[in-house]
Amino acid sequence: MQLSPTAKYGFRIRTRSGAVVDNLLIFGKDAPDAERKLRQIYLGCEILEAKRLLVQMPRVGMVNFEDVVDLISGPASVETSK
Repeated sequence: MQLSPTAKYGFRIRTRSGAVVDNLLIFGKDAPDAERKLRQIYLGCEILEAKRLLVQMPRVGMVNFEDVVDLISGPASVETSK
């Protein structure tokens, strides 16, 4: 799958009225951009936690055999022999 240059950032904040808001997701090209957008929406908030999440963009173009196998088999797992 192709990953986009834009990331989604997850925030946990405390609003200025004291309410805690979990799992706020905001797109941004980098962390400061996402934080700026967050602070425009929630004025005077306190950021308690921030994390970066990768966003997979939809595929454009033809799908090859390897892409289909990857889709069917799911994420790669590591096997260990005993």
